[in-house]
Amino acid sequence: MSQELNVMEPVAGRARPKGWGRWRLLTLLMAVLVSLAGLRVITGQDMLTDAGTVRTTLTFAVPIGLAALGGLWAERAGIINIGLEGMMIFGTWFGAYFAWSFDNPWIGLLAGTLGGMFGGLMHAVATVTFAVDHIVSGVAINILALGAMRYLSILVYADIPGAGAAQSPPAPSFPTLNVPWLPEALTPVAQSGIFLVSDVAALIIGLTTRMSALTLIAVLMIPLSYLVLWKTTFGLRLRSVGENPDAAESLGVPVYTLKYVAVLISGGLAGMGGVFLAIVASQIYQEGQTGGRGYIGLAAMIFGNWRPGGLAMGAGLFGYTDALQVRGGGAAIHALLLLLAVVLLVVAVWQVRKDRKGLAVAGALAAIVLLFWYFTTDSLPRELATYSPHIATLLVLSLASQRLRAPAGVGRQWRASRS
Repeated sequence: MSQELNVMEPVAGRARPKGWGRWRLLTLLMAVLVSLAGLRVITGQDMLTDAGTVRTTLTFAVPIGLAALGGLWAERAGIINIGLEGMMIFGTWFGAYFAWSFDNPWIGLLAGTLGGMFGGLMHAVATVTFAVDHIVSGVAINILALGAMRYLSILVYADIPGAGAAQSPPAPSFPTLNVPWLPEALTPVAQSGIFLVSDVAALIIGLTTRMSALTLIAVLMIPLSYLVLWKTTFGLRLRSVGENPDAAESLGVPVYTLKYVAVLISGGLAGMGGVFLAIVASQIYQEGQTGGRGYIGLAAMIFGNWRPGGLAMGAGLFGYTDALQVRGGGAAIHALLLLLAVVLLVVAVWQVRKDRKGLAVAGALAAIVLLFWYFTTDSLPRELATYSPHIATLLVLSLASQRLRAPAGVGRQWRASRS
């Protein structure tokens, strides 16, 4: 076991206290909640933290988070999975079709997950067995999935009322979960408007009412992935394959097998995200409903530095901004300009301490522009608000890019040294 540890990334020069990463994550989440609560009080935009926004955020974040988890599993084993979008498409079609055919959403979940795993199998055969370039294979799967699912829709739904080449009949929904007494008890607190207290109450209400069973399963996949990948021997070996497959092979680790397993799990998670879109978010399969969420999931994974907790925050960021622009439009997004300006000012001060004067000046100038924009306008144009999730994701990625570290062996077309 100690030999296997040598395959992994080098240990930092200064040891961290036990549990330091978890405390850092919790501190960051608390800082975000306090910041949004303060912003709500200053701007009067109650929609920033209300229960409806929390529920909508989950709806938008879950498929992105599942795609990001899929990318995490694949890239931790050294395989770049650009084909997540196509695997999600497989999940949407097969999930909706089998849920409708058997009038059972759980059968749809199984079928959609297997559909995503089928896409993962194709990607694994191409990249692991035949050493095809990972990007080429992923793009090919995306194109294949789009065309194949349209063909199947024409073949299956041509004579079905309310369906056709671009959509399926309505599928049955998953059961929803509600805590019976907590939301009623906390509603007066959430409506009080008290700084932070009402915001925490609204958060709890949003997380304990009308939550789909699949949403709960998807959320549990994040700690489960962490436990498997970071707390088990299997996970250690899988990550060693993504860091240094040659060293892993020399220690007897079955490199090919673990790469296959990782990409299959990656496809299954992406397929589950597709099922969520088809059954939970809309209750119908529609052509193009993935909307690039597979690619956004990859961005969330990179933002999260190839860690489950980090990618969950990335998916939450995109889901939150998307929820705000859907529920509150330009006025709600406009309030975020003030928060963003303050964050940039803090970053500028931090860069001064690090003696990076160029970055500090750039951050301060950007903050001044945002402040001027905020105080001279009342709302953002609808067109700009629509793209706010993409802008927020790109901005955070650019700010965090200096601290990112991909697995050392990711994207490598590896061949065993012995047959």
